[in-house]
Formats: sequence, structure tokens, C-alpha cells
Amino acid sequence: MRSDDDDDNGKGKLSPEQVLKMLKEEGMDVTLEQAKLILEFLRKLAGITVSNYLKTKQ
Repeated sequence: MRSDDDDDNGKGKLSPEQVLKMLKEEGMDVTLEQAKLILEFLRKLAGITVSNYLKTKQ
């Protein structure tokens, strides 16, 4: 689902607008607000996953 033409906003993070564009390209019809919520959820999930991984490495 990655697009090579504008994946990050210079900070290594996707913007809600970029997520909206990516989802639309995959055939998902979501609003900008929904894209923001999806992005927020995925960031939280990624943080939890990394935290759990690091805890198991100790």
C-alpha cells in the first residue's frame, strides 16, 4: 500500500492527507477525519508493539 512519490512529510511520518490518498488508491472511501483516526490508531499500535518487543528482549 506504499506509494513511492510522497510517502513522508520530511519528518519520516505520514500525514493524514497522505493516508487518505493511499487508502483511496486501495479502493477505501474514507473521510479525512477517519484517516486521522486510523493513523492515530496505527501509531499507538506501533508504539505498543515496539514497547512489548523491547520488554521481551531484556
